[in-house]
Amino acid sequence: MPKLTHFDADGAAHMVEVGAKAETVRVAVAAGAVEMSATTLALVRTGTAGKGDVLGVARVAAIGGAKRTSELIPLCHPVRLTGIDVEFALVDGEPARIDIQVTARAFDRTGVEMEALTAVTVAALTIYDMLKAAERGMRVVDIRLVSKSGGRSGDWSDPRP
Repeated sequence: MPKLTHFDADGAAHMVEVGAKAETVRVAVAAGAVEMSATTLALVRTGTAGKGDVLGVARVAAIGGAKRTSELIPLCHPVRLTGIDVEFALVDGEPARIDIQVTARAFDRTGVEMEALTAVTVAALTIYDMLKAAERGMRVVDIRLVSKSGGRSGDWSDPRP
């Protein structure tokens, strides 16, 4: 079983010391989705949602969420983000959905997985907030790390489709 780094020898939670680690380029990609009815997705597609530009606001929210990750996750280090890319795909089907993908980049001593995951989550919650008047039964689903690179542990990609 891998050692859980956020616990000391006595099992107490602590912030991991990263001062001796080398600064390297770190990249993480996370994804998730918001499921909804076709009618609600049409509001996004046509730009007729009552609160305005749903995806534009969600993009800005995702970037803000990534920047504030260390304020939200108690043992997360603040990192020097060098870039955040937020992509959306509108997918027809039953249920219809908005797919979200975030790529977070930094040059630092620790990874940016939590920043990418937080950005996806904040984007999804923003989409929900902006569309809830049309549909309260939307679902935020499948938030996950897709890949990460950089650092001592090297590269990783989710083997699941």
